[in-house]
Amino acid sequence: MKSQQTTQTMKPATAAKKLGVYLEATPAAFQEGVVSRAELNALQAEPPQWLADLRRDGPHPRPVVAAKLGVSIAGLARGGVTEPLTTEQIDALKQEQPEWLVRERATQAEVRKETVRIKEKQAAEQAKKEAKDAQS
Repeated sequence: MKSQQTTQTMKPATAAKKLGVYLEATPAAFQEGVVSRAELNALQAEPPQWLADLRRDGPHPRPVVAAKLGVSIAGLARGGVTEPLTTEQIDALKQEQPEWLVRERATQAEVRKETVRIKEKQAAEQAKKEAKDAQS
């Protein structure tokens, strides 16, 4: 008795998130259907023109906007950015360097430094523990 392999599918919103694009900017056919794992892999391997254009020009979803600006998603909200932005709008913000963006980038840099410090501390503690266990 053979079990049938079912095709793994996802909602368009999930697929758009995995592709790093804003769902509302995708073609209607993409928004209305379901996407199989194989279709997602094909889109990632050889993006059609609409996907390449969206990735290049936007509008971009908040996680992509935050990454391109070097801030957190919460930092975007604190800065008043709640809508998807195009690459052109992101570049304009980088040029303008508004006060909120400078502040949020500094905050993000501090968070990254603290994360590195904690990881190094944990690694040192783990090494001490392993050395102590090896002596026992």
